[in-house]
Amino acid sequence: MRSTKIVTSFVVSQEKILILKRSNHVKSMKGLWGAVSGIIEGNEDPLHRAKIEIFEEIGAKPESIELLKAGKDMTVSSPQYPDHQWHIFPFLFKMETMEVLLNWENSSYRWISPDDIHQYETVPNLDEVLLNLL
Repeated sequence: MRSTKIVTSFVVSQEKILILKRSNHVKSMKGLWGAVSGIIEGNEDPLHRAKIEIFEEIGAKPESIELLKAGKDMTVSSPQYPDHQWHIFPFLFKMETMEVLLNWENSSYRWISPDDIHQYETVPNLDEVLLNLL
């Protein structure tokens, strides 16, 4: 079975978490809601990759975010790819502003209460990743 290492970062501001709707331009999980995510390249440090993805996907500079927690890494399977697993490194960051500047990877965003995550069609196991961080 193939495995891909990724970071998944939740950003919190004013007691709300940020979720992003994946655009039709991305390779996988199109149209599903997720957190800020990206593939870890080679032996790259997951925290370093998480900060890069946050800047690329929502425009937040490293100095404007604060790491609150690095969760325990976990592996999940995807119904879209039967012989594939995602090895997820979860992070929780705080940001003062709720200003978001999306790039092409996501088509929209919402600031929601963590309890409302179940109201959205999300990437596999997003609620478990969030629970791992709270």
